[in-house]
Amino acid sequence: MLLEYFQMIDRIIAVNDDVTELSAQSTVPEKSPVFEGHFPGMPLVPGVLLIETMAQASGFLVMTKTGFKLMTFLVGVKQGKLRTFVEPGTPLDITATLEHDGSGFAVTKAAIKSEGKNICDASLTFKTLDFPDAKFAKMIADRAAELGLPSQFLPK
Repeated sequence: MLLEYFQMIDRIIAVNDDVTELSAQSTVPEKSPVFEGHFPGMPLVPGVLLIETMAQASGFLVMTKTGFKLMTFLVGVKQGKLRTFVEPGTPLDITATLEHDGSGFAVTKAAIKSEGKNICDASLTFKTLDFPDAKFAKMIADRAAELGLPSQFLPK
């Protein structure tokens, strides 16, 4: 996890066969410039970055479902609950489940746990649009491959 670069996912662990659920993991870094201001002497991951983590896992799920033909833009967060503080070094287990995909939108339910303890969860809505060009779509698919997306789900 590189908080300051918004690289929130360390690895994709699994995608189910019908591409409706994705599991990922990440570990909060021990040090990050983000912690210098949030909060000095008491470093905590900002809640908005936890939402971003769920959004990235959900985005990879939706893009995988569409064969990397559509990209995702977060447009809504509903029923978001931040249940506890997250400190440096915390391991995170992230899940995203597809609830709806079609008519230019996708909806997921996403959650983060650490060592079985609920950290946060939300219903996330995404606008789906064509990638601006094939080069950009390849860059995103290559990033998914780097994170461990199983090869059967990557574009050929």
